[in-house]
Amino acid sequence: MSKTNFEVFLEALSPKPLTVLSPSISLKDFCFLDLSLQNEALKDVDVSSSDELETFIFNHIKSNNAKVAYGGYLESRGIYNRSDYFNETDPELERNIHLGLDLWLEANAPIFAPLDGIIHSFANNTNHGDYGPTLILEHKIKGQTFYTLYGHLSLASLQGKSEGQPITKGEAIATLGTADVNGDYPPHLHFQIIKDIKDYKGDYPGVSNLKDLEFYKENCPNPNLLLKLF
Repeated sequence: MSKTNFEVFLEALSPKPLTVLSPSISLKDFCFLDLSLQNEALKDVDVSSSDELETFIFNHIKSNNAKVAYGGYLESRGIYNRSDYFNETDPELERNIHLGLDLWLEANAPIFAPLDGIIHSFANNTNHGDYGPTLILEHKIKGQTFYTLYGHLSLASLQGKSEGQPITKGEAIATLGTADVNGDYPPHLHFQIIKDIKDYKGDYPGVSNLKDLEFYKENCPNPNLLLKLF
């Protein structure tokens, strides 16, 4: 399938991988993690329990001699079934298709801006299974405006922030939160690209249903276009 003009633009922003994690973490420190409904390894894991899921994920990282697990773009997952925030009686309206790329690593890990920009907005999204503390950056590069979203942060990540605040590529912008503040998940970063954010502030859908998937696939392209992990 051919790339859209926006996807081509994103991929061309840097010949080298951009990073949202510590520069000390190299590409060899990443391993892929499958949290899809098709993963048989999850059948004995209570994915509604952040503790059980955390044990599964960090055992996976350790067994792969890695520091970070990545994955999840357009992945259909069962971990959202626990929350009324995502559930619908109509299967086509049930939101379980993930729109960002998740990076699973220890709580309090620092998060860095991959590109120059400004703070567009931020909020603490407290629904069960939601983002928790969330930061959105706005980028204007080569005539193109787009946004990057950082979800499941620590509460401290929102302190001292202001809309319109300039952000420099490589600047530390946040740290990862624990399950008690991040929507009740094992520590991880939800990283998402948004082409048109419309009127959203401090929030944007990170999980889609089947009915709206084609729209979100175009408006929220694969973050790996920037991170180049695979």
